Amino acid sequence: MEVKINREIRDYTESLFFGLSMRQFIFSVLAVGVAIGIYFGLQGLLGTETVSWMCVLGAFPFAALGFIKYHGMTAEQFLWAYIKSEFLMPKKLTFYPVNVYYEALKQTIEKHEKEELRRHD
Repeated sequence: MEVKINREIRDYTESLFFGLSMRQFIFSVLAVGVAIGIYFGLQGLLGTETVSWMCVLGAFPFAALGFIKYHGMTAEQFLWAYIKSEFLMPKKLTFYPVNVYYEALKQTIEKHEKEELRRHD
């Protein structure tokens, strides 16, 4: 008997329905619902092939929300991070260089400069 354990324990997700997590299952049901709604809504207006493509295009965003992770973030976490970085946070980044060597030896340098001024006086 073999028990599978994730290498990274934080990646563990409990499968509830059909091997899907609760999040994946909810978004899958939502995607199927949207596809069915599009199918019955556009069936009389467009041809079968066009309606089938519209169903796929309409269901894709909802399915993607449940399954796609980017840098360990879920879709809504990624969307919130994007909105914060692009719209809420200031864009202007200013760089002020710091001479670390000068800052470390600042007192010593100032002391030598004062001594030089005294010698020349």
